[in-house]
Amino acid sequence: MSATTLHRLMLAGELVFYLLLGLFLTGRFGLLWQQAVGLALLLAVAGRFFIIGVTFAFSRAHAVTPPAGCRIGALRGIALYVREVAAFFALFTLIMPFERLFMRADRIGRSEGGRLPLLLVHGYQCNRGFWLELRGRLERAGWQVGTISLDPVFSDIDGYVEQVARRIEEVCAAAGTEQLILVGHSMGGLVSRAYLRRHGNARVAKLVTLGSPHHGSKLAVLGLGENGRQMVPGSDWLAGLNAPGAVPLPPTASFYSCQDNYVMPQDSSLLEGAKVVPLAGLGHLEMAFSPEIARRLLAELAAN
Repeated sequence: MSATTLHRLMLAGELVFYLLLGLFLTGRFGLLWQQAVGLALLLAVAGRFFIIGVTFAFSRAHAVTPPAGCRIGALRGIALYVREVAAFFALFTLIMPFERLFMRADRIGRSEGGRLPLLLVHGYQCNRGFWLELRGRLERAGWQVGTISLDPVFSDIDGYVEQVARRIEEVCAAAGTEQLILVGHSMGGLVSRAYLRRHGNARVAKLVTLGSPHHGSKLAVLGLGENGRQMVPGSDWLAGLNAPGAVPLPPTASFYSCQDNYVMPQDSSLLEGAKVVPLAGLGHLEMAFSPEIARRLLAELAAN
């Protein structure tokens, strides 16, 4: 099953539930249908706040002391929570279930000025729609950008490697280059490293990971599928990926949020041999829309 199909089924199930709830409320309590619909919508919003609240509860329970300069106060914490709920709503309720309505096909032309093309690799339970905002920012800055949707949604992470390998060849051919730059969000960073473990770094000039659980995440115990189990800290799969010399890394940068609500402990994003960039006050899903992530990423790409 693809992530797109999964999210559509979940939305359809939610819609049926709210319709039945509305019928029950109008019949049982004599509410007007407008009142029943309003209550159902309120419950839908409350449900999204609850889901993100659970991730922050896990994050707080497994948090590590952030580096100097990356601590935030209560007001910034509340704002972070609200932005993360908004990102969750935008991605999982609107954009990713209807990715083809929001995301046009990649338009990769011949690279100019020595710039290498980019391939953006999404994370767990996502599809290429995750990159809607960031792809636009990168393209407006003059970069050739490719995306990919990894299927099926609950596959073994190594099962995505050949999909990435084929897409790398397609992007390089379209751009007329021998190499490209991989950018992976969350599990996408692990998929990128799994590709490097199998195929080497001949095609990859640089790797940038955004909020990737290089050493796993405690939240993964709630995950479904083989890929969810592989991201549990201490898994055999992670041990193999992190074994000395297992992955021939190109120049690599790991960006992570010190308040990440999906990757915990947050220092799981630290990766030996990589440039590590800690950021303050960013949610895990918010990275898809963050101007700061875009600015930092463009600066990192310009330094390539």
